[in-house]
Amino acid sequence: MERTPITKEGLEALKEELRRLKSVERPRNIKAIEEARAHGDLSENAEFEAAKERQAFIEGRLSELEYKIASAEIIDPDYLPKDRAVFGSRVLIENIDTGEELEYQLVGPDESDINKGRISVSSPLGKSLVGKKTGDEIRVITPGGPRAFELVDIL
Repeated sequence: MERTPITKEGLEALKEELRRLKSVERPRNIKAIEEARAHGDLSENAEFEAAKERQAFIEGRLSELEYKIASAEIIDPDYLPKDRAVFGSRVLIENIDTGEELEYQLVGPDESDINKGRISVSSPLGKSLVGKKTGDEIRVITPGGPRAFELVDIL
């Protein structure tokens, strides 16, 4: 099984989602299926069909979360090198064309959230940053075209 890097907080978030699905969402959906069955003819019962679709989604997500948790490898950023960008690093980069500065943390694919400044080490920008040192130039092909950044600081 291939191990997937994750922070301790990221693993806890996956475990919490798994717990919520098992203890809240699954029982709620089972009750919805039972109520829909009580209405009679299942062939034309939209509530029953919707509840069965929701059940399939929940079961699929449970399997996915269990796999992700089993394959997770917790990486503690405190014990990683500070002289180059690696998993867990917080980096400050500058768009060379616009001068805009951006701060990101390099995280695993299950933790990435651009709105929280967390990008995956497997994303194009994340891959380009890994191993770079302060002052290095990073070139990335994005959907909007090529971009150039400078790694200003590793925080």
